[in-house]
Amino acid sequence: MSFRLMTACCLLVCSVLAFSSHADAAEGKTRVLMLTQSKGYTHGSVKRQNEKLAPAEIAMIQLGKQSGLFTVDCTQDAAADFTKENLQNYDLVMFYTTGMLPIKEEDMQYFLNDWLKQKGHGFIGFHSATDTYKSYEPYWDMVGGSFNGHPWTAGNTVTITVHNPDFPAMKPFGKEFQIKDEIYQYKNWQPEKVHVLMSLNMAKCSPRKPYQVPVAWAKEWGEGKVFVNNLGHNPQTWANPQFQESVIGAIKWIRGDAPAAVPVNPELSKKEDEKAAAAAKTESK
Repeated sequence: MSFRLMTACCLLVCSVLAFSSHADAAEGKTRVLMLTQSKGYTHGSVKRQNEKLAPAEIAMIQLGKQSGLFTVDCTQDAAADFTKENLQNYDLVMFYTTGMLPIKEEDMQYFLNDWLKQKGHGFIGFHSATDTYKSYEPYWDMVGGSFNGHPWTAGNTVTITVHNPDFPAMKPFGKEFQIKDEIYQYKNWQPEKVHVLMSLNMAKCSPRKPYQVPVAWAKEWGEGKVFVNNLGHNPQTWANPQFQESVIGAIKWIRGDAPAAVPVNPELSKKEDEKAAAAAKTESK
């Protein structure tokens, strides 16, 4: 196998990808495959410099060690590492990706229709995971939507309302918080298929748009679980304690350590649309 070992010391070594050991599995650690390949825009959070790991990769490896919950193997070679064979080594997949990735159709179909639907398996999509496979419906149907611009840029400070503060990945944020990060809006958005966890508080953001802009959501996928969080454009976000605790909460939810129901809540999205439309009218006056 032509894999690359990515270690916490941040050196890129031409070798075999280090699979999580049997010891890790025996200790109950979740084995994570983190894909940070870009076939579109390359974000600073996943850009490797001088053969060193990117900020997001370093943050997840360190968080896994500090929490004792999971181990992380990082790759930017989907063709080699995102295969039916290699997925057998993992419990959870993280995407911080862009574009049409070089994953074979049979491997993607296996991931979506078999691997991800197994109990104990999960997918966590960060930021531009929704700017990936935008013309491939099986993927965006799973992930929940597709990137359609970012009126709120990396320099914007936005206010976010948490709709379900009891959800394990939302507890660190409280009921409302502010953060400087780039926020996406979406097409192929299907509120009837997801449990929206947090959205922009349009009355406290600029610009104001007359529609809901979800920031995080969760859903069940067979017996597997999906969690998507728009945050993570700025490298500083990956050092944010609340963001890191949110990731731990999401992993605990996927593992089954922190059970939480995620019923679809399209009625919430409808109300958020109405609130956003009213806020946008106020701004235009």
